Amino acid sequence: MSSRETLADKMEFPPETPQPNIYPLSWQRQTSKMEEVWAAAQREQWDPARLPWDSFHPEQYEWEEREAIAFWWTLLSVFDASAPPVFAEALIKTYEDHEEDPVRRCFFSVTRDEQNHEQMCGLAITRLLDHPDPLTYQPKSELGKKLQRNARWLYYNGGRYWNGYKRAVPKYSLAVLFSSFLMGEIAAATIFQQMAKSCDEVVFQEAFRNIGRDEGRHMAICLALMERDYPKLGEEDAAVITKQIRAGYLFLSALLFEPPAEFWDLPADFIAVQQQADEVARNAGFGIPTREMKLENWRRAMLNLKGVLDRYGVPFPAIPEVGITGQEVLDVDLEEIIPVF
Repeated sequence: MSSRETLADKMEFPPETPQPNIYPLSWQRQTSKMEEVWAAAQREQWDPARLPWDSFHPEQYEWEEREAIAFWWTLLSVFDASAPPVFAEALIKTYEDHEEDPVRRCFFSVTRDEQNHEQMCGLAITRLLDHPDPLTYQPKSELGKKLQRNARWLYYNGGRYWNGYKRAVPKYSLAVLFSSFLMGEIAAATIFQQMAKSCDEVVFQEAFRNIGRDEGRHMAICLALMERDYPKLGEEDAAVITKQIRAGYLFLSALLFEPPAEFWDLPADFIAVQQQADEVARNAGFGIPTREMKLENWRRAMLNLKGVLDRYGVPFPAIPEVGITGQEVLDVDLEEIIPVF
């Protein structure tokens, strides 16, 4: 016999469902901009497997070139290919917080897009290395060996931040979460658009055009939510956002510029090895921006984000690495941040 207490025979209606919980469901629609973004996401779906892979012949490259390009995709995978579970967590939160229907659908579209980006990383790596896993692959060049070591350290750091993210998501409102997401989308849209123009291979050109378009839509989602929620943002949330932006800069710099030692636990020659690989990949026709271009991209992305936050009176952190003054943030706690993937 079950000892479960029954209620339906004692009351006409059930008690309220304890929250947070995805139930009860509703389908409120208030933010028209989110409907527009969702419609665009439906129109612009793409499949990485359907790109013109038959035009790509990795055997025409030297092994050092193949490994340099493959390990750039591996570096990207630490961020972009780990995004599906990041946004899946955020999608669940939109249901538990009973967000309006188009917001939930838009976060679903981001999760779906990031799954494409993950698949693109895997397809590129597998074809370049003739192996599906960059960590168990046997490098063919001395540079490849150093890059594999770099990748191991990147994945180690990424694992630490994923654990922090899972702890942080329940603590913060969606308004705080998408401030971190916006930072990543602004910077990512720029670099992918540049690489679409700079890569010789047609398959990479098309991939980066599609990814850059996706990131632009994701940015529109974040901006629409900011416009809706930031006018009523509390001081406590604003202070958290300032700290998150500084943490996000430190985190994403490993992909978009250079990983700061205060945040990343990496070998002393990590940056030098990555710069060598970038040069090899560029000479092979894979359009990785130069260090000077990365620095300028990052600076512009930060200024664009500052312009958005200034509109709502949210203090912007100092980013001295790219010459931006602001509020000093000295206590970035890895246990409390929301990493930007």
